[in-house]
Amino acid sequence: MIVMDMNANLKWRIGKSKMAQYFIVGLAFLCLIPLALVLFYIFKKGIGSINWHFLSSEQMSGGIWNGILGTLIIVPVSALIAIPIGIMGGIYLSEYKQQKFAIWVSTCVDIIQGIPSIVLGIIGYLWLVLPMHGQHSALSGSVALAVMMLPIIIRSTEETLKLIPDTLKEASYALGVPFQRTMWKVIVPCGFNGIISGIMLGVSRISGEAAPLLFTAFGNPFVQNNIFKEMGSLPLIIVDASRNPSPETQAQAWGTSLILLVIIFVLNILTKLLTSRWKVQL
Repeated sequence: MIVMDMNANLKWRIGKSKMAQYFIVGLAFLCLIPLALVLFYIFKKGIGSINWHFLSSEQMSGGIWNGILGTLIIVPVSALIAIPIGIMGGIYLSEYKQQKFAIWVSTCVDIIQGIPSIVLGIIGYLWLVLPMHGQHSALSGSVALAVMMLPIIIRSTEETLKLIPDTLKEASYALGVPFQRTMWKVIVPCGFNGIISGIMLGVSRISGEAAPLLFTAFGNPFVQNNIFKEMGSLPLIIVDASRNPSPETQAQAWGTSLILLVIIFVLNILTKLLTSRWKVQL
């Protein structure tokens, strides 16, 4: 009798566990439905515009080549600015989190992360464009986007390094390795996966931002590769094209949205491949 009761109780517990599992899987599936619908709609509306002329022509000719080139210039320059500062900031916050200055830095990071992108664009205009006699440039746009990236990189680096056991640092110090070599040769490589994921998350976020660039890079319908001049980008083409109700410009906006989506998708795939090849077992 006791054995039968135990078996019934065990079956009931297993049943509840499976019900909870199915419920969680169902909720996750429901979360994916809106995303799938958005992706399908963008693909449906934009795929008809994709051709060689669309990819190789300037905006004035119905293409987006100036936007592709601008994005491929502005975003990497932003990353070059934000990545070193963000990684060093994350290392500082993870190592000296009890210091007063570190607390102030952490608070500032949280504040910057919560500032709307259009406000950062206005600040970039006041601090970068006006001092240059009102000259908009891709460089000022890159700086504004780099500021948006910083909180993401800093937080991802900080949280990743917090997960690394202190025994690794202690072993390195015991061998006489100085602090800077311990961080760059031991600790940072162990947290490579998390750091790279944070970097790519920041790059994916700024790749679709238009508000800061409206006030800084301003946009250019022609091909421009000088970072000290006005330069177009894919988000700015979407904004410009969506303002015009004509079928041609609307098709240009949807096609540009699809190309931007593909670029972000490729970046995420490359991140997964890169981190899978650099996996450190702790």
